[in-house]
Amino acid sequence: MDRAELSITVHRSGDEVVLRLAGEIDMLTAAQLSTVVNEVLADAPPRIVLDLGGVTFCDSQGLGTLVVLSRKASHAQCLLVLSNVGDFLLRVLDITGLRSALMIRNETAP
Repeated sequence: MDRAELSITVHRSGDEVVLRLAGEIDMLTAAQLSTVVNEVLADAPPRIVLDLGGVTFCDSQGLGTLVVLSRKASHAQCLLVLSNVGDFLLRVLDITGLRSALMIRNETAP
């Protein structure tokens, strides 16, 4: 079995930090995501956007991590926003009831 991989690129612009994620968010990569978000939270930007357009898989550990990071950001007076959330992940968030616990901003590309 191949090791799941997650690549994260960080883009800072104005009052927000955008993290572009590509790959899988699961028990093998959730800690990596937490580490990067915690580093960004150290500077306490007003908004962190997780661009999930490149995410191909997310397991229960990944979902839990997203909720925990959203709460951590909230405690730091920072808004954590998920963008470009794929249909499969939206379905999982609906089924688990977690969609209401997360801020989701899906924009249609021009």
